[in-house]
Parts: sequence; structure tokens; C-alpha cells
Amino acid sequence: MATTLLIGLYIACELTANITAARPVSIFGIVAPGGVFIYALTFTLVDLVNERLGKRGAQRVIYTAFAANLLLALYASFVISLPPPPFYAHREAFAIVLGSTPRIVAASLAAYLVSSLIDVEIFAAWKERIRGPKWVRVIASNTVSTAVDSALFVALAFGGDMPLIPLVAGQYCIKMGVTVISLPLIYASKYVNASAPEG
Repeated sequence: MATTLLIGLYIACELTANITAARPVSIFGIVAPGGVFIYALTFTLVDLVNERLGKRGAQRVIYTAFAANLLLALYASFVISLPPPPFYAHREAFAIVLGSTPRIVAASLAAYLVSSLIDVEIFAAWKERIRGPKWVRVIASNTVSTAVDSALFVALAFGGDMPLIPLVAGQYCIKMGVTVISLPLIYASKYVNASAPEG
């Protein structure tokens, strides 16, 4: 039951991040998509999944979340393409929130899949070969994966349109900040995997 809830939370955070990404926010002068905070949390959550289900199980969960995100994007586009009834006056607002451009959607999905799989590989390799405290494994995997995610997304989504380094740096700082704040979550794995050795 606990594992099912963990997987559901992970996928819910992924979908929530995509829906709220359309609204930019400005934090201490850093501009980022509104979904960046909950999206950054997913890197720690997938480490928890990795603790519980191992590398292969975490990879399957990532592919499942990818399929859910793709379904959301495709179905939202389908609904937007349909004519609304005459009394519905919010067609443009709905399209702005859920109708991201194909380039943004493709960049988001590609960055998510690549960075999440990298996170799983680093976390699993660190656990098997280096071991040590769980929080070190989380920091090690997230430091690399969030950098890849930020750079790949910004490059694919905005390359050629605006300066990329400030966007990448801003998103990376926010994601790593969330990672540090969420570190205590990794120790919740003892409640969902009592047989796993404590780090």
C-alpha cells in the first residue's frame, strides 16, 4: 500500500508540475515555470522509489509517468481543438494554461525522461558501489540529473530565442534548493521498505 501511494504521489507531482508550468514565477529575481518546485521534488521521490523497488522498478515508474504526461499533453490538445459551446467564454484562457506549444511539450518530455533515467542510474550505482548515507546518494544523483534536466529543457525549448545560461542557472538553483529541503523524505523509505539497510 505504501509503495502504491508513493508511486501515485510521484506521478501526481509530475502531472501537477506540467499543468502549473504555464504560469511563470519570479523568486528573488529568478524567473522559472510555476511547476519548478513540485517538479524538483520528483527527483527525491524517484530516489525513494529506487530505494523501494530498485533500479528496474524505478525505471518502470518513470516510463509510466512519461506515458501519463504524454497522455495529458495529447488529450489537452485534442480538447482545445474541439469547438466550445457558445456560452463558454474562456477558450483562450484554457488554451493558454493547457495548450503549451509542441516545442515546449517535446522539450519537457525529453528533459524529464533523460534526466530521470540518469538520476536512477547514479543513485543505484552509488548505492551499490560507494554506499554511505542516503542523503549523500540523493545529493549526488540530483546534482547531476537536475543540471541535465535544466540544460536540456531550456536548450530544446528556448534555444536561439533568448540567453540560455541565466535560465538554466536559475532553474538549477531552485531545483537544488528544493532537493536540500526535501532530504528528510528519503528517510521515509524505512517505513515503506523495512528490509532495506539504513544508510
